[in-house]
Amino acid sequence: MAVISEIKRRSPSKGDLFPDLDPANLAQQYERGGAACLSVLTDEDWFGGSVADLQAARSAVEIPALRKDFTVHPHDVLDARIMGADCVLLIAAALSDVELGELHSLAIELGLDVLVEIHDESELERALAVDASLIGVNQRDLVTFEVDTERAVRMAPLMPPGVVRVAESGVGDADDVRVLGEAGYHAVLVGETLVKHGDPEQGVAELRAGFSA
Repeated sequence: MAVISEIKRRSPSKGDLFPDLDPANLAQQYERGGAACLSVLTDEDWFGGSVADLQAARSAVEIPALRKDFTVHPHDVLDARIMGADCVLLIAAALSDVELGELHSLAIELGLDVLVEIHDESELERALAVDASLIGVNQRDLVTFEVDTERAVRMAPLMPPGVVRVAESGVGDADDVRVLGEAGYHAVLVGETLVKHGDPEQGVAELRAGFSA
């Protein structure tokens, strides 16, 4: 079980979360708290992120970093590799079947891990069709921004053995983590809860405690 800790300045649904964060310092706090991986927003228009945020965070720690952005073109995958990311996000809802397959294959060829984000059964089928081995269930609706905290639990039994399961959005405390762990998830990706915690190191540690509760 793992905590993927997100470096996130703002969001379209909540506005500013931590606009003045220091990505290197925050990454180090996450690592000290026991985070297994970083998720760093590089989208500037919607999330206030940047390539500089990812590079500063990644260079400050030993743990790997996911580039969290709207990856829709082969150049985006190449850019992720060039900027030093270890993993790239592919959102199934934003890509056609052909695009999903091509971008997934390119990322693997470049030595990147790939987190394929899904929301429902049909998107799960599409992710499995491209041999995705790392699948994230986003509990936030991309259109309404509403969070369905039961979505990940419903989707977990549908994922075959061998798939690393990640629950995204709507994770607020150790109790949420415990429920998701019992449902069969291997990791949670957490942003807002941690950047607003006040003590990010302690925030990660509290979430990790849910795995053993």
